[in-house]
Amino acid sequence: MLRVDEAQQPVEFTPELITRFDDIVSRYPEGKQKSALLPILHLVQAEYGWLSSAAMDKVADYLHLQDIEVYEVATFYSMYFLRPQGKYVLEVCRTGPCCLVGAEKIMDHIEQKLGVKEGDVTPDGLFSWRGVECLAACGYAPVLQIGPEYTFYENLTNESVDKLIEDLKAKGN
Repeated sequence: MLRVDEAQQPVEFTPELITRFDDIVSRYPEGKQKSALLPILHLVQAEYGWLSSAAMDKVADYLHLQDIEVYEVATFYSMYFLRPQGKYVLEVCRTGPCCLVGAEKIMDHIEQKLGVKEGDVTPDGLFSWRGVECLAACGYAPVLQIGPEYTFYENLTNESVDKLIEDLKAKGN
């Protein structure tokens, strides 16, 4: 669960990260730096694991945007995390085709197996899970993906989910 002190900690981007931001901004015409927002948010999330308000404010400052412009984008796209996540984020497709063949049961099973509600993080910090919109693998439903590499797992069963979780636990930190 997100603690207030985590969200309020000041954020300082490293010189290396700023160099990467500069490279991205240079790809767009003068005055169109807002076009760099999505890739910059990806870099910030990769660096910190999620997008805190402090991090989004810092991005807004860097791009000379209003804070709300960054918040609007970060809250619109499900690929951005607005609170801390586990090392492994299990994202289960929850749209019609997957639900018809058991995605909701898989999500219930994951909740029971991990002992955390959707969006929460396991005490060991390894896992969080959530339902997401279509993963475009309807013919192999139910499916889930695990970021940040976004590896797909198809034709899920409770047993295959258990094995996946055990394999990821074995990898550990």
